[in-house]
Amino acid sequence: MKRVVGVVAGVATLVAGLVGPGAAHAVPGQGARGLVWGPCPSRVASGLAEWTGSGAPRVPDGPDLPDVTGALTATAQDTGLLGDVLGPIGAVPADAVRAGVPGRQPQQIDCATLRVPLDPREPSGRQITLALNRIRGAAAAGGGRLGTLLVNPGGPGGSGLGMARYAAASLPRDVAARFDVVGFAPRGVGPSEPALSCVDPRRFYAAPRPDNVPRTKADEDVLVSRAREYADGCAARWGWFLPHLTTENTARDMDAIRAALGEGKISYLGYSYGTYLGAVYATLFPQRVRRLVLDSVVDPDGVWYDANIAQDHSFDLRHRDFLAWVARHDDAYGLGRTQQGVSHAWYAMRSRLRERPAGAIVGPSELDDIYSEGGYSNRLWPKLAAAFSAYALRSDAAGLVRLFHGQAEIDPAEENSYAVYLGVECRDAPWPRSWARWHADTVRTHASAPFMAWPNAVYNAPCAFWPVRGGTPIRVGAANLPPVLLIQAQHDAATPYAGALHLRDRFPTARLLSEGGGNHGVSLAGNGCVDRLLAAYLLDGTTPAARGTTRREPGLSCPGVPDPQPAGSPAGQAARHGAARR
Repeated sequence: MKRVVGVVAGVATLVAGLVGPGAAHAVPGQGARGLVWGPCPSRVASGLAEWTGSGAPRVPDGPDLPDVTGALTATAQDTGLLGDVLGPIGAVPADAVRAGVPGRQPQQIDCATLRVPLDPREPSGRQITLALNRIRGAAAAGGGRLGTLLVNPGGPGGSGLGMARYAAASLPRDVAARFDVVGFAPRGVGPSEPALSCVDPRRFYAAPRPDNVPRTKADEDVLVSRAREYADGCAARWGWFLPHLTTENTARDMDAIRAALGEGKISYLGYSYGTYLGAVYATLFPQRVRRLVLDSVVDPDGVWYDANIAQDHSFDLRHRDFLAWVARHDDAYGLGRTQQGVSHAWYAMRSRLRERPAGAIVGPSELDDIYSEGGYSNRLWPKLAAAFSAYALRSDAAGLVRLFHGQAEIDPAEENSYAVYLGVECRDAPWPRSWARWHADTVRTHASAPFMAWPNAVYNAPCAFWPVRGGTPIRVGAANLPPVLLIQAQHDAATPYAGALHLRDRFPTARLLSEGGGNHGVSLAGNGCVDRLLAAYLLDGTTPAARGTTRREPGLSCPGVPDPQPAGSPAGQAARHGAARR
């Protein structure tokens, strides 16, 4: 699925920071009978660096939401965010990370490493190292403790280390007290070792990049050459690792974590790609599942090439929602009173940036990266619209440049995440090896969905040249699971709604909770209706459909999060002040 490279503000996959070989020695290791927990290294304990690679939030300056830095403190100040969650597909919205939990005490976080086999079929063979962290629940054993809640934010390529801290701080106190929330950086994602990197991001992603939408064959040849260069870089550095970088093997790593924790069963909360990972785990190990929550559901029928084409159309629709919202607020932005008029202004801006990049760095491809985030979260729309208006009406590039530096500039951690994204998706399933097929499909899709078709194809294009051919995906499904909770926004661009319906059919015990909005990553992001039902499920293990009836009903719904108001409007200011009070 499309992952917006470097974008963290709207979904974003939580990206783990790269660490050198010596850093692992600072993390407590693995004892003969399981994990040995101890203090976290500074790069894991402070700043949520594993999300952004720098320890600083990469969200642009807004929207104004309560900060949870106080609630996400271990031994040092935290400034991170739940950002690149919802993105390769993604993972959980950045604004969700910042939706605070006032009054929560600083967390005590432990860290450990776990050695697992590179190839699970050879348990005594070559080993790799996973980085884990844990926030312990207050309930003692025998006092209502419900075991481990393992979390994953999405990707592929997102780290669960920051996600664990966010989930533990955001769940209601009585729920968080009964679980040990455990995060892990999946194989290939730093600070697990090895941490993949296939190019020098400063060189390869120097802005402005070539336009993702080619106008000539020569333009397209440049894009194809870059895709081949990236694939060749991965082959040269990681030929020994890539055959074993799959969702199935990551799911087997999860079961190794369960065993090392001494748990007979575990609970799991996964977003975006994390829903597919959780579904594969439940398929392979149904007897090991206690609770299973899958939020923003990947379609198990589309892994992965077809899912990307479906995503092109859903992102285009969501982008039109954004343009229509801008038109409804023409008094604030002055870009047109109709969606068609604003769309004309949008594509005129994109063409203008091709000829003269804003600030000499924001060209059309960087613009795609920035504004794709609007498909993940409508809370970003005011800032995106303000930068759009400033540039289109006054040639003021400052807003675009600020957004680029905040959410689209590619650093080593983001490149690590992208390398793992490609490694997993290119290996999980077959991809067309003929560029003629990619070209034909993209041209056809672009005709009706121009916002995402070419950028998405370019993003995934290295799979056409990947050194290891894709395998056969796991046939997801299990009939003997406990109740499963699926959560899905009806207008989600990154993981379209149909995927949740398809996964529900694969898991007969699943109940679908739908939200009327379009944001990617629904739970723990400010929707009280959804969060109450999530908390009840985690506590007692029954889905809403199972309460008082044994009949499998079609689904339960909650209202969506309202569209925002322009940042400078009285309604927008009131909404921000109200959020700060909550």
